[in-house]
Parts: sequence; structure tokens; C-alpha cells
Amino acid sequence: MIEPWTDDLARARLHVVTGKGGTGKTTVAAALALALARHGRRVLLVEVEERQGIAQLFGRDPLPYSEELITSVGDGGEVRALAVDAEAALMEYLSMFYSLGFAGRTLRRMGAVEFVTTLVPGLPDVLQTGKVKECVERADRTGRRRYDAVVLDAPPTGRVVKFLNATQAITDVAKIGPIRNQSEGVVRLLHSGDTVVHLVSLLEDMPVRETLDTVAELDGANLRPGAVFVNRVRPSRLAVAAVASATNGTVDADAVREGLASSGLNLTSRTIEGLVDEVVDDAIRARAASRARAQLRESDLPTVDVPEMLDGIDVDAVHELAEALLDQGVR
Repeated sequence: MIEPWTDDLARARLHVVTGKGGTGKTTVAAALALALARHGRRVLLVEVEERQGIAQLFGRDPLPYSEELITSVGDGGEVRALAVDAEAALMEYLSMFYSLGFAGRTLRRMGAVEFVTTLVPGLPDVLQTGKVKECVERADRTGRRRYDAVVLDAPPTGRVVKFLNATQAITDVAKIGPIRNQSEGVVRLLHSGDTVVHLVSLLEDMPVRETLDTVAELDGANLRPGAVFVNRVRPSRLAVAAVASATNGTVDADAVREGLASSGLNLTSRTIEGLVDEVVDDAIRARAASRARAQLRESDLPTVDVPEMLDGIDVDAVHELAEALLDQGVR
């Protein structure tokens, strides 16, 4: 059995989180950031799709283009959040490499920045991955990294490889100069042992299939898959032996009635029928989940279970999910 969190995953500094739309990748990315921040670590949680999902998750106003403290965790750890805006990243890039301070602001007023990012469709991805790289590698004068880990809430599985490899095309075009050097640095980071790409899945056919397809795509692109986070896991209330018979609809209603009566619960026939239907539904879900989990094992990746939060997702729930990840060895 593969351990849930290997030493290679523990050594990674950039944790990219992706998943099919609707699987809860933003929630998982936030819970992972909180888990990694334990023991006094400094973690940056980054989003790049301009959805302000992190702000919504933590009940905050929309995040500016700056690294904002979003929560603290035990033992002195902290999580900061950054919503990367492609236009702001371009302005920062021009200022950093070409000293276009005032000229850059003029370009923004003229709408030239929007024109450029529209003219070159892959440019926003290049700028966003470049900003992530800068955050990962930033250090103070003593050489200490500003962040012990960076968690990136990345685009969904359908385009995550294209997103991560957007900068590769720039290195093929720019032969010299700061653009070439910056691009090479991004490519080197994303294809190194410092970066892992985690996948979020549900125990359902389509998310599992897309997860397996993305693992193969990552391997083909020489990007390193990390762990599979199985989200919204709901433990079955039935014994394994009971699942097969219940799935086939063979639930003894009289036995259910007698068992409840022996506990002092005398329920109507209609209520008993409702309970039997729930048992059958639970058994069907349990069997489907078992099959989906068996499929996920084909990826040969560590898996981490993320429990379903029946009361919904808020700040407290994210902290609770982080504890569940820590209990499975995430570090």
C-alpha cells in the first residue's frame, strides 16, 4: 500500500492543485495550505483564474494583487493569499525587467495592456506562472525563503498541462534577454522535484476518468504528479457483507422493524419503507465508490481522503479538513 504522503511530497515547495470542475479543488487547496502551515511554517495560497474563490471561501472581500494574511494556524504558522491578476502581473513584469514605471501606467490607461494580453492568448498563463515562480523563490538577505511552501489553486484538469507548459513556448521564441532567462527559470521550477501536481477527484466515474487521463498527460509532459485528493468522502454506514445484498434490494424490512422495536423504537410501516430505501441507496453509493477507488489505484499515486462536510464549507470547515489531512500524514 502506498503511504498517503511520501517524503518526496513533503520536500516539494510548490504544490499545484487541479481537478475537474466541481470537484472542490479550491477547498482542497485551502485545506492543504492550512495543513502545510503547521509547526510555524509560512505558506502562500495562490489563485490564478480571477474567480476570487479564496476570498469567498474565507469570507473576505475580494483580494487585491498583494499577499494578504488570510489565517493563522497553531504553532505560529500563517497562510497568506494572493489572487494573481494578469494585467497587474504584466505591469509588474515590465517594471521589473524594463523599468517602465510611468510608461507602463500610460500603457494601462491606453488599454494597450489588455490589447497585448488578448493578442497573445497564452500570455496571461505565462505571466501568472512567472509570478508563482517569483513567490516560490523569493528570499531575504540571509537566503531564507519568504515562504516554506506555495499552494497554487490551478486551472481545471482540462487545461492544467497547457497552463503549466505555456512558458515553454516562450523559451522557443525568445533566444536571449530577460524574457528568455525568466522563462527558463519558470520551466526549470515546474519540471523540477520542487513542484508536484495534485489532483482532486470524487468517487464518481467522470472525475475518476479525467483524473487518470490527466495523470497520463502530466507524465507525457514531464510534469510530476503528486497525490490524488479524494474529496467529499462519505463513510458507508453498512457492513461490507451487507452492501452486496442491499444493493440487490434484498433488505428484510421485518428484521429492520424488529431490530428497531427491540431498541424501543416502534415506527410505522411507511417510515420503515423509507429507511429500507435509504439503506439501498447507501449500499449503491458504497459499491460505486468502491469501484471508483479501485480505478484510482491505477494511477499508482498516493491518495488522501477529504471527508464530506455535511454542514457546508466555511472557514471552520476548512480548518477541520486541514486536521483530516494532517491525520493522514500530510506535512
